[in-house]
Amino acid sequence: MTDDSLSSALALPTIDGAAAPLRSRLPLAAVDRAAWEALAADRIEGNGLFEPGFALPAGELAGGSSALLAYGPNQRRLLGLLPVISAWRALKLPLKMLVATEGYTVLSTPLLDRADPVAAAEGLIEAARQAGAAVLMLPFMAIEGPAATALREAMARRGVTGTIDNSRQRAALDASGDAEAYLRGGLGAKKLKELRRLANRMADEGAVQFAEAREPGAIAAALERFLKLEASGWKGRRGTGLGQDAADARFIRAAAAGLATRGQFSVLELTLDEKLVAAGLVIRQGDHAIFFKIAYDEAYSRYSPGVQLTVELTRRLCADPAIRFADSIAVEGHPMIDHVWRERLAIGDLYIPTGRGGVAASAIIGLAIARRRLRARAKSLYHAIRSSREKRT
Repeated sequence: MTDDSLSSALALPTIDGAAAPLRSRLPLAAVDRAAWEALAADRIEGNGLFEPGFALPAGELAGGSSALLAYGPNQRRLLGLLPVISAWRALKLPLKMLVATEGYTVLSTPLLDRADPVAAAEGLIEAARQAGAAVLMLPFMAIEGPAATALREAMARRGVTGTIDNSRQRAALDASGDAEAYLRGGLGAKKLKELRRLANRMADEGAVQFAEAREPGAIAAALERFLKLEASGWKGRRGTGLGQDAADARFIRAAAAGLATRGQFSVLELTLDEKLVAAGLVIRQGDHAIFFKIAYDEAYSRYSPGVQLTVELTRRLCADPAIRFADSIAVEGHPMIDHVWRERLAIGDLYIPTGRGGVAASAIIGLAIARRRLRARAKSLYHAIRSSREKRT
């Protein structure tokens, strides 16, 4: 089943009454950039991964994504946007389901208009139905908050009920308060004192500095240093570093450049005598931030450079009046960030019937959930075997 087999066009009138081929689903690259940026700037809930600067190169990495679109009553304004691919491409299942994803999606909360989020949510569900899908799946959906509330109300209006599977929680930061009080409350005075001691020990070896690249030129140079650092560690040994695959490297360079032009990307670096010891990539959208990636030099692990960088980032985010909330996008129970950032973001896989065949929708959801659980068990077994082999070598 191809993506084209799940597409349709809606003939909608323009403001002067003439017919215009506004579509409910378009290739990402064909979406009006100005309308997309305006929606991203005035959405009810943030998701920097669906900014055009990130989503366009990520979609290319995924082999080409499209977007479900929702418009206002007069068709002048874009109310909702959600990148999607077919269930065949996402899950290798020949199902009439669209999946909200593109390359590197770890948060699929849709962009919904702040003024009318329910209409935006209902428009996206209808767009999926018009495209031939019986189910719209949102993996990594924030299942609490204004966007989730709007989706639930939109489903109620349509007389359908969603299904949430694979619920979990990941570390997040409430950046609205004082950083030092926040860190003491989470790490405790004893742990903070130990981190200061380690920082002082590192300073005995040379000049320790934090620097944040925020301008496009500085970001480009800092990103290259990050990619080199990441490749030098365990991700490099496993071949999973961003810079080790040509397509991944093109994606992150394009995403960083695209976001940097709007002040939405930064690279925080920790150096020792100008040698890079740790670095992190941060994405911003309005009052939300995403701690996208972190890497550190394992030769300096005795100083906990990754924790040092995360603590410094916490201070900087709390000091930034524009930032209210930050998502770690880390796995549930992460051994490092869970001890630094105390809030938890509830996410799950949300399945929404579009109203195109209730029995068929139920069967599709059941098959998709069964496949996810089977794959999770296989992945867990694979990592257990790999870990056992690495311990023996």
